[in-house]
Amino acid sequence: MTVLITGARGQIGRAVLGRLHAAGRPVRAVSARPSGLDVPAGVERVELALNRPDTFAAALAGVRQVFLYPEPAGIDAFVAAAGAAGVEHVVLLSSASALSPDAESDPLGSHHLLVERALTASALPATLLRPDAFASNALGWARPIGAGLPVELPYPDAVLAPIHPADVADVAVAALTGPALRGRAVTLTGGQRLTLREQVGVLSEVLGRPVPVETITRAEAERQLSRFMPAPMADSLLSFWATATTTPTPLGDTTRTLLDTPERTFHQWATEHAAAFTTA
Repeated sequence: MTVLITGARGQIGRAVLGRLHAAGRPVRAVSARPSGLDVPAGVERVELALNRPDTFAAALAGVRQVFLYPEPAGIDAFVAAAGAAGVEHVVLLSSASALSPDAESDPLGSHHLLVERALTASALPATLLRPDAFASNALGWARPIGAGLPVELPYPDAVLAPIHPADVADVAVAALTGPALRGRAVTLTGGQRLTLREQVGVLSEVLGRPVPVETITRAEAERQLSRFMPAPMADSLLSFWATATTTPTPLGDTTRTLLDTPERTFHQWATEHAAAFTTA
């Protein structure tokens, strides 16, 4: 039973593909540019572009499950094609932002919500995974930390529950290989709440040197973030942090509650990725 993996370039998609392949499950990695995919030997690479329905048939041939990255463009046609091709289950990497009260108008929330709605409106059984903040978001601080500069934050006391990306991959694999999560929608977090300031403190501990935090204005933060993401996305992220300052992110499901295995901690993630913070 072939599992089709979209987003195979991403950290979660790569991990899911690797785990399934190592377990002997047939997997197929798809991309609009499949020749550029770095996949283990023996894994199929097939073209799939959501804006080109002519690529759907070959990508979906013989597929019974799909691990789906959220992309609203072309999603309705893809879901219809998946159903017609005999796909029996989709595991969607959505986001907790789809649950926000203003998700329909929020750039981050609406991006995921549109894909969720396309799936739930279809006859395809779907598992919706809604991770909250990723521990790996801290890589955004790698440059200033590596250069010995302060980490500049507009909301340093925003309380998050960062999840290790490997935990998300473990839950996704469980959803693709067993019945317990099929058809469920789960909000995923780490097992510990930390402020952004505390996350920097963990990195300081791991690196063995002080890492100062400097509070900046929201306007300055938006200017900085807009270098790396569209301005509406930057505004959405800043609003999320602002809300988390006064309303701490609640703990959701974890690998402990879903898989009966301990959650990976932010400290573990920081230790694994310390090298990223040691050079400018």
